[in-house]
Order: sequence, then structure tokens, then C-alpha cells
Amino acid sequence: MADNSIGKRFRITSFGESHGKVIGIIIDGIPAGMEFDLNLIQKELELRRPAQSEITSPRFERDIAKPLSGIFNGKTTGAPLCLIIENEDFNSSKYDQVKLRPSHVDYVALRKFGGFADYRGSGRFSGRITAGFVIAGAIAKQLLKLRNISIFSYTKSIGKIFDDKDYSIENEEDLLRIREESPVRALNPELSKLMEQKVKSVMKNKDSIGGTIKCMVHNFPSGIGGPIFNSLESNLSKAIFSIPAVRGIEFGMGFNASLMKGSEHNDPWIYDNEELKTTKNDSGGIIGGISTGMPIEFNVAIKPTPSIGISQQSVNIKTRENISIKIEGKHDPCIVPRAIVVVEAMTAISLVDFLLLEGKIPSILN
Repeated sequence: MADNSIGKRFRITSFGESHGKVIGIIIDGIPAGMEFDLNLIQKELELRRPAQSEITSPRFERDIAKPLSGIFNGKTTGAPLCLIIENEDFNSSKYDQVKLRPSHVDYVALRKFGGFADYRGSGRFSGRITAGFVIAGAIAKQLLKLRNISIFSYTKSIGKIFDDKDYSIENEEDLLRIREESPVRALNPELSKLMEQKVKSVMKNKDSIGGTIKCMVHNFPSGIGGPIFNSLESNLSKAIFSIPAVRGIEFGMGFNASLMKGSEHNDPWIYDNEELKTTKNDSGGIIGGISTGMPIEFNVAIKPTPSIGISQQSVNIKTRENISIKIEGKHDPCIVPRAIVVVEAMTAISLVDFLLLEGKIPSILN
């Protein structure tokens, strides 16, 4: 498995398995002298951990981050930073390598690694490893704050219940308060109740449901990114697709742009108080792979959790028999609310990598 790192200047390496002793992250490229704020990291992890509410996985994990290296006297040293989280609440007896769970990685991992990969709880492929992403994302967010750049995400839809309102990230504190008052992390209280009812309904029927997450980046400077193979969109997309359960991403108007005329989709340029901007943002803050200075906006599609208690058709690859299977264990009926902070984390990691490469992060030692 030589595919566990991402980034050029701000580079992270993920390790550990869902039912192993630990999961963790190694972060290389952090400037020396940055204040190490473990409380901030822990606060971010609280947004991702299981057992947050009655509509999330009951697997109880405290997700306490423990730093092992890269810190001295409370500040980063410039050396790789390594943090781990100990796994505490798991039952591996529910997993059988010879019975292929529908829409899980069982078969492809078996083909790829010849049966040697840890298949318990999906091992390296589990959403549990994203706790490490959140740790790295919390540190990346600290670096973004040096340029007053903020990231905010929320639940845009669950199933067919959509919130199509446009929100301004300039009111981030108010939006964050409203979001955290919602069990599904939506911003519209009425739609939040409907979404919560939908999740409880599928949960009662031992099923699951998907949704979408809207992500907005405020105050990101113009001119960052590159053409063709180094575009902001392609790098952000790779980072976002590294999150298990992601099935799609669209920037700005996304697929709806295919239904529009140029006169409708184009973003006209204007000067507003001597600041160059566009009158609208259907491009999502990126043109030609390079940031425009407008907010970067994109939607992420999250699939339904494949672990469900309904009987499904499968096979026993040892006996070569067709069988029925019910998946037991502790699983989320909807992963969207817990995935929001992971989307923010991978966004921060990707954007910080670009800014460090282009020398746009102020020196911490000044």
C-alpha cells in the first residue's frame, strides 16, 4: 500500500486500520515555530467522532489525539508531526472475509492484496481513518487563518430534501452556531427537522441514506493554482475523493451549467469600491484552474452507508454459493453530518499545499 500520502509541500501520510490498535497521521511541511493547539484539534475531532447523537453510529470512540513527534516546548519544530488515536470500541467477530458485503471493498481489496489486507471493519478503507485527516485539517486551518482564509461546510441535502438557499460565509460565527444546533448539521431549521425525520425513518427500517455537503472558502486570494494538470479543481477533487463514501463533486453551478446558455452562466466583472469582483459566482471561484478571488464553492455527493441490516444478495467466495447477507455491527444510517468536518479538512490541506508552494503563507517566525 504505497498510496497513503497526498500533497507536495504540505504532505500528509495516513496510517492505521479501523480495528487495529491505532489510526494516525504524519504531517510534513509544517513551518517551525507554530503554536501547537491540541485543544483546537480535539474540537475538530469532536465534530467527526461517532456516537454524537441518536442518528450516528453508536460505536463509542473518544478519539483522543496523542502527539508523538514534531513538537518541542509547545511549538512545531519543522520536523514531521505525528499524531495517533487509539481504537477503543470495536467488535471484529462480525466480519467474515469469504462473504462479500454489497458495495464494500471486500472483493477489490481481496484482488488487490491477495487476502493479506486487514478486512475487519474495512481496514484501511474504513471511514475511521478520516480522523487523521481531521487532525491534519485542523493544523492546515491554523495556517489559513494567517491569511484570514476560512472554510465552512454544511448539509445541503439528505435524500431528496434540499436546501437551495445561498448563504454568505461572512456570517460564519452565526452559521456555525445554527449548524451545530442541528443534528444533521443543516442551516434551515425546518428542513433540518425533515432531514432528521428521514434519517430516523431509514434507520428504523435498517437502511441508510445519502446526501450532499456544500463547502465554501472565503478570502482565498486570486491567482492561485495552475493550468491543465495542476488546477485547483483537480487537486481539490483528488483530496475530496480520498474521503470514503464520496461519489461526486461539482464546482459552482456544476452539472447545472450544462443546462444554461453562456449569457446565463458567465460571471460579469465589475469594480466595487475599487475591488475587482464578479456580480455572481457560477464558476465557483475558479476559472482555468486558477482562483478568481471570489469564494470557492463546491458541492460533494455522499453515498448511502453500504452497511445495512436489510437482507441482500451476495456470495460465499469459498464455497462459490449465492447467499443472502445481513450486515451486523455499529454503522451510521447517514454519514453526511460526520463527513462535513472531513470535507473541510481535506479542503484546507489542499489549499495550504498550494499556498505554501506559491509562497503565500506569511512567515510564522516574524
